[in-house]
Amino acid sequence: MSARPSPGLPAIVLDRKGATPLYRQIYESYRTAILDRRLRAGQRMPSTRALADELGLSRIPVLNAFEQLIAEGYLEARTGAGTYVSESLPLRERAEIPRRGADHTVGATVKNRHVARVVEVLPASQPWLRGVGAFAIGHAAIDHFPYAAWSRLLSRHAHRLTARQLRYGPVLGYEPFREAVAAYLRTTRAMHCEASQIMVVSGSQQALTICAHALIDPRDEVWTEDPGYHGARSALDLVGAKIVPVPVDEEGLDVAAGIARAPRARAALVTPSHQYPLGATMTASRRLQLLNWARSRGAWIIEDDYDSEYRYESLPVGALQGLDRDGRVLYIGTFSKVLFPSLRLGYIVIPKDLVEKFMNVRRAMDICPPTFLQAVLTDFLREGHFALHIRRMRRRYRERRSALVDAIREMLGEEFEILGEQAGMHLVVSLPAGLNDRDVARAASERELWTMPLSWCYARPSKRQGLVLGYGGSNVAQIRAGVKRLSEVIRALRLV
Repeated sequence: MSARPSPGLPAIVLDRKGATPLYRQIYESYRTAILDRRLRAGQRMPSTRALADELGLSRIPVLNAFEQLIAEGYLEARTGAGTYVSESLPLRERAEIPRRGADHTVGATVKNRHVARVVEVLPASQPWLRGVGAFAIGHAAIDHFPYAAWSRLLSRHAHRLTARQLRYGPVLGYEPFREAVAAYLRTTRAMHCEASQIMVVSGSQQALTICAHALIDPRDEVWTEDPGYHGARSALDLVGAKIVPVPVDEEGLDVAAGIARAPRARAALVTPSHQYPLGATMTASRRLQLLNWARSRGAWIIEDDYDSEYRYESLPVGALQGLDRDGRVLYIGTFSKVLFPSLRLGYIVIPKDLVEKFMNVRRAMDICPPTFLQAVLTDFLREGHFALHIRRMRRRYRERRSALVDAIREMLGEEFEILGEQAGMHLVVSLPAGLNDRDVARAASERELWTMPLSWCYARPSKRQGLVLGYGGSNVAQIRAGVKRLSEVIRALRLV
């Protein structure tokens, strides 16, 4: 392990023999220094070449660290002038951060919850939700799933099945699985968590529902992104929450607009790593604004991190939970998007003083999660199959994303703007004036194209028209053929 002072900057301690990559160590050192105000807004950073020489490294890890800090908004590159600490971060002094006391206890903030009304989570009457194929949302490339490795692990655990695994399992889930998930999150998502904080659930939709029951009373105000995930609003409807739609822009949730509309809201539900459906990454400035609001109001932040593994223009962005020093963030992750939907395994990372409350909700809901597939997935994670699969699928989805972008530009033209193509398994294409996205989606469904209208994702009436196109479950040939049929649908509607 070595520590070297960089020119005019805090010393960086590098563990050259450790498991954490060098670029990640540099990134985390500077991010921490910025958050702790040891690096101040507007302070100039050294050139990557000078820093690499000072640290005795090649430029590659330094470049990767700087690119990540710029992508997340901690640094800003000024053309011809160098790289500087961002001046838009709403940082507060470390000494001002209060520790959770009696006024922040679970008893003071979380009460018994009751279901107020029941709504359909995903209305089957909508034609764009019925099919499987070109542009369907949330479908993975299951034709490239590592069936042999998965089958081998299934067989191994089936032959070693014990009586204990057939009984009721722990309320939080199978402990070795939770330990594996915690290790994965600490390494890849820069999170602070232990296995004791992780609750295994049957996908992100159940996670949202459990959070709503544990945290929200009828008529409590909750911020939701607008546009946003329809299923999240449905989970809040189940407990009678008063939904407060908050607009999003290229920086993510507009925190100032949320404060103006409902400053005393009970919670905010966000997708900071990859906003659904527009695709924006919440900037560091907005993240800190949101955390400051939650701390000052005693509110909760529910972070839905549904497909953060897939980024194509930068490295994966750290989780909002990793910046939380006050225990206000509940983190939701899922394996359904990255492996296969019918797996139905996800998890919640819960602040320590809320774990017992969440366990009580879980006991009332379905007692415990099933153990067998957790045990299989534990080995899948620990033996490296999961990491290998993610690397392969990142290349595969990048190829499919590029095919879709190219086909849209070639067959639809420049008047159709593309949004959110930098990450995930879907993108949005805006529609020019004169086209109604729901009419296009209905007509497209008759051609077996499952395009979701963007307007359906808004809680409030919106004039913005567009289509949400999934590309995870279709190969390049199917994507190009789908765009061709979509262009024919649009041409026909324009002639009406």
